[in-house]
Amino acid sequence: MWFRHSSFVSVQQVRVGGAGGPQGAAIEAALIDAAHGMSTLAPNQSALMAAVARFPQVSEVRAIPSFPHGMRIIVVEQAPAAVLIASGVRTAVAADGVVLGPALAVSTLPSVAGAFIPPVGSHLSNPLELEAMAALGAAPHALSGLVSRAYVGPRGLTLAMRNGLLVYFGDANRPHAKWLSLMSVLADPSSAGASYVDVRLPGRPTAGFGAGARAEATQASATAAGKGSSESTVAALAAGLKAATPQPAAPPAESKPAGSGEAAPGGTGGEAAASSPTGHEASEGASATPAG
Repeated sequence: MWFRHSSFVSVQQVRVGGAGGPQGAAIEAALIDAAHGMSTLAPNQSALMAAVARFPQVSEVRAIPSFPHGMRIIVVEQAPAAVLIASGVRTAVAADGVVLGPALAVSTLPSVAGAFIPPVGSHLSNPLELEAMAALGAAPHALSGLVSRAYVGPRGLTLAMRNGLLVYFGDANRPHAKWLSLMSVLADPSSAGASYVDVRLPGRPTAGFGAGARAEATQASATAAGKGSSESTVAALAAGLKAATPQPAAPPAESKPAGSGEAAPGGTGGEAAASSPTGHEASEGASATPAG
């Protein structure tokens, strides 16, 4: 016991890995300060977690001691899924609804309108906001940066891509299957120029076209959803979306926050209605009946 806590095995060299983002340096400094003086034979995991308690993006730290005086600390972070916006205030939120704070609310993240901003480190309580975060958090890495915002519309949870394409998720059930279904539609050449893709039934996705475009739909079978699952296909789809010409439609005007309690026609129970995007919802009469 004396040797375990003696200077012969005290931590003197600390390496920290896994801490990134604008607060990465502060996380490293806090862990290094907490680790110095610990014993390589009995690292204090609780003290390390307490040192980074003010950083809600840190979900876990792993201490790997190296006898006699070294320690390596691995930081496991939860990435922000979107930026919650309420009354002009912005804060990043993780896929599980943990509020990460304004420091991580970068412009490349999709936005979600909310009624208010909860304290940093707390969890979202609004079920519609939680559904949006879960769906956005499940996005493939190559496509996640191409989503502009998420809102609740007449067809439930809707994702607006940066090139103008609308993706109807409906809700956050089976999010990974819906993303794969979306990729299978985008990989089909006949979906070029679509104004929306409906993946509410991931086994039967539908692409719709606006007025003046081809009034047809791309129906994919349940097995076809796996076509877009490879990394090369995802990267190609991401490049295509980035290069696509923006649609002429404007974003929805005066869309209600995700926390609104008004029922949405066609959406799931308890979802809120939002104004339809000009040029997208209005033109869907020319398209085939969407899935669901």
